[in-house]
Amino acid sequence: VVGSLGAGGGILSVPVLVYVLGRDPHQATGLSLIIVGMTAAVSLALRGRGGDVAWRDGALFALAGLGGTWAGSSLGPLVPARALMLSFCALLAVVAALMVRSQLRASAAPVDEAGASARSCPSSGASTAVRVVVLATLTGFLTGFFGVGGGFAIVPALHLALRYPMKRASATSLLVMVITAAFGLASRALSGSLTLTPEVGAMVACFAGASMLGGLAGARLTTRVSNRVLGLVFAALLVGVAVSTAVATLA
Repeated sequence: VVGSLGAGGGILSVPVLVYVLGRDPHQATGLSLIIVGMTAAVSLALRGRGGDVAWRDGALFALAGLGGTWAGSSLGPLVPARALMLSFCALLAVVAALMVRSQLRASAAPVDEAGASARSCPSSGASTAVRVVVLATLTGFLTGFFGVGGGFAIVPALHLALRYPMKRASATSLLVMVITAAFGLASRALSGSLTLTPEVGAMVACFAGASMLGGLAGARLTTRVSNRVLGLVFAALLVGVAVSTAVATLA
């Protein structure tokens, strides 16, 4: 999922770590940063060779969001576990609704892949720079707060607000995820909120290794589908994870 959509690592790994592997939600959000960051890194290596990654814009987006990542990482451990999971579900539902609306509008006014690529970069100017900083700060905060790579927020920000086509948004999201996940992990390690025992370290290594193999497979799959299909699959993923996580949290 990470390799193909540029998102999904944290929104899948956090529930799995909590409800399948029995980890505390606060510990799970920290461990997921390791898994998501490593998966995004290997997927980025493959997607980057295809020319879909906006390297400069992605790096600027990630660096502008580091302050938000630090703030989110500091506040996340202070929130009760149940509230953390329920707010996570609510956010996914909102983002899914925005993505569905975007794809429905696209189907009413179809644009070919070449036309979409031509508009893949936002126009220059002070207003665009301010918008990028605001979006980056928000996505960085969500990355640190929920302990995810941030792709569930980065892809919609690039696609909906900055008008990147889905393939370019998902590929560029991988670069942002690598940078922000590394920063969020460092922040938690310095604050002492992340500890790794030998048992937990072995579990994370197995999880991350399998996830990286899946990331490579997903990156190759992306070349065979359209921007619109990627958008609809992304929205469906968000809905599925939001519903299943809410049910598990309220059960």
